[in-house]
Amino acid sequence: MSKDKLGGRQLKKKILRHLQTEPFDKELDEICHLPLKQSVSPLFSFLCSTDELVKWRAVTALGKVVSALATADLEAARVVMRRFIWNLNDESGGIGWGCPESMAEVMAQNQRLASEYGHILVSYIQPEGNYLEHEVLQRGVLWGVGRLAHARPRHACNIGGYLLAYMESGDPILRGLAAWAAGPSGNTSLIPRLQELADDTSGLMLYRGEEFNDFTVGGLAREALALINKASDNS
Repeated sequence: MSKDKLGGRQLKKKILRHLQTEPFDKELDEICHLPLKQSVSPLFSFLCSTDELVKWRAVTALGKVVSALATADLEAARVVMRRFIWNLNDESGGIGWGCPESMAEVMAQNQRLASEYGHILVSYIQPEGNYLEHEVLQRGVLWGVGRLAHARPRHACNIGGYLLAYMESGDPILRGLAAWAAGPSGNTSLIPRLQELADDTSGLMLYRGEEFNDFTVGGLAREALALINKASDNS
């Protein structure tokens, strides 16, 4: 059966096999050679997977697929971005698992979509914006903001002031993700809090570079301090 004739169920099974198979960079290329529009919905479904590896690889794959789709059909890619946004809206009746992460991954891959939607992603950490109160969802938003900040700093240059509250959270994952996101912001006002966090030994797992790694909050805070100090020295 050719890729153009794959039914929805067969396509979903095929994509799942790719998400579960090593080496993933090769499998990711295979996913990107599947019909782009038809691949979006199966990948969306895997954002809710209880298998963390499948979920995060779906995030990565959506980034590649939607960015490629934008090259071929920009409006179709915008429809996907609006779908992420709708799923994060209270009126959708859903939770939006994986949506901020996927939005960020798309924008990390695609400058045009970053210019159009970066401010919306950032608004999810702004009390005066579209602030998300669900703590577990906040983790996804902070990862997304951090991913965007590291990939395209100019689209997240105003996030620094909004990260402080998360750095003071009782949740070490929120503290660590906020510290990680802070580095590219170049916001020197965060230095005192990051210095306090530098000795925080609480652990967390962070997905970056398409793999999981264990970190401490303190380690991520020290990384951020190094980036901020380097930016300050170069300014």
